[in-house]
Amino acid sequence: MSETAQAPLRTRVTPGWWAALAWLAGLLFTVLLRVRLPGQQEADVLAGVVFLRWDGLTMLGLATALALRGSALLERRPTAALGHLLAAAVLGSTPLGVTAIPLAQYLAVDVALYALADRRPAKESERALVLAVGTVLGHLAVRALAGWTAGTTTALAVVATAAAVWLLGRSARQNRLHAEETRTRAAGQAVTAERLRIAREMHDTVAHSIGIVALQAGAARLVIDKRPELARAALDEIEAASRETLAGLRRMLGALRGADAPGTAGGPAPTEPPGLAALDRLAETTGAAGVRVTVRRVGAPRRLPPDIDHSAFRVLQESVTNVVRHSGADRCTVTVDHRDPGVLALTVDNPGAAPGPRRAPATGGSGYGLVGMRERVGLLHGEFTAGPRPDGGFRVTAHLPVPPGDDPA
Repeated sequence: MSETAQAPLRTRVTPGWWAALAWLAGLLFTVLLRVRLPGQQEADVLAGVVFLRWDGLTMLGLATALALRGSALLERRPTAALGHLLAAAVLGSTPLGVTAIPLAQYLAVDVALYALADRRPAKESERALVLAVGTVLGHLAVRALAGWTAGTTTALAVVATAAAVWLLGRSARQNRLHAEETRTRAAGQAVTAERLRIAREMHDTVAHSIGIVALQAGAARLVIDKRPELARAALDEIEAASRETLAGLRRMLGALRGADAPGTAGGPAPTEPPGLAALDRLAETTGAAGVRVTVRRVGAPRRLPPDIDHSAFRVLQESVTNVVRHSGADRCTVTVDHRDPGVLALTVDNPGAAPGPRRAPATGGSGYGLVGMRERVGLLHGEFTAGPRPDGGFRVTAHLPVPPGDDPA
C-alpha cells in the first residue's frame, strides 16, 4: 500500500518518438562523417558528388519527411510506418554515394522492427522482418544487376542487426506475456484461496450454530413437560440461530457453489472466526509491529450477521497487514461506520511515510491481498475500492450491505 512509482523514461517515450530520434541521430552521424571536424585534416568519409548539391539535399529532406511521417504512424499503423521508414532509408542513402544502405540510415527501421516484434502478433512481425531484410537484399541486387559496386559486407551487417533487434523484441514480448500469465494465474489462485477461506469460515459458523441448536434442543427435551416456558425459550433460540445461519448461507451459496475444498475433513477442531470485536486486539498487535492503528467507530454498533462480521474484520485485517508489509508509514486509521442501517462502511487510511527516516517495510506477502479483499466483498454484493489518496498515501474502502432487522448491540 505505497504510492505508485513513476514509470521509467523508456516506457513513457513512445516507439514513434524513439524511431524519430534514431533517424535524426543517424542523419547527424552521416553528416558528421562527411565534414571535416576540428582536429582533422580531412573528413572520415568522402562526400558523394550530389551530397551537398540541391538535389542531394532535397532527397535528404524528403527522406527525413518520410521517416518522421513513418514515426508518427508507428503506434496506429505499424506496417505502413515500416514502409515509410524503409523508403526513407533507401532514399536517404542515394545521395551519399555508398554501395549499400548504411546502418545509420537503418536505425529507425530497427526501432520499428523492435516495436512490431514486441507489440504485434507473430505473423505480422515476421512479415515485417521479411520486408526489412528483403529491402536491403533487393537494394544490393539492383546495384549488382546494374553493374555497380555492391557493398555486400555492409548489407550483411545491416541484415544481421535487423534480425538481432527483431529477436530482442520477440523475447521481450514473450517475457511480458509470461509475466502477465503468471500474474493472472496468481490472481486466480488468490481468489480461489480467499473463497476457500470464506468457505472454511462459513463451515465453522455453521458448526457453531448447529452446536447451539443441538444443546438447546436437548435442553428443551428435558424440560418440555415440567417447564414448558423454558422449552419455548429454547425453541425460540433454535429458530433464531437457524434463520441467521440459513441467511448467511444463502448470501454465500451462489458465489461459492463452484469452490470445493477436497481433503479438508478430519482436520483440527473448528474455531469461530473473529469479528469486529477483535479489532482492538488487531490494533494492539499491529502497534507492536511498529505501526500505530487508530480505530474510529462512527454510529451505534449493531449486531451483524456472522458472515458480514467476519468478512468486515478480514478486510480490515488484510488492509492493516498491507500497511505493515508494503508501506513505510508508521500509522494508519481504521474507520467503522454504522450510521447507515443498510450498509456497513469500512475505511483504512494510510497517510504515507512522513518526511525523514522511513520505517522499513516488512518482507513477505503474496502481493494479492487486494484481490482477496475485492473477492470477499464482491461475494457479499458489496463495493470495494483501493488506490492512492490525492494527498499521498493509500486508502481502502469497503461497503458491505447489511440485511434489515439487525438491532444495535
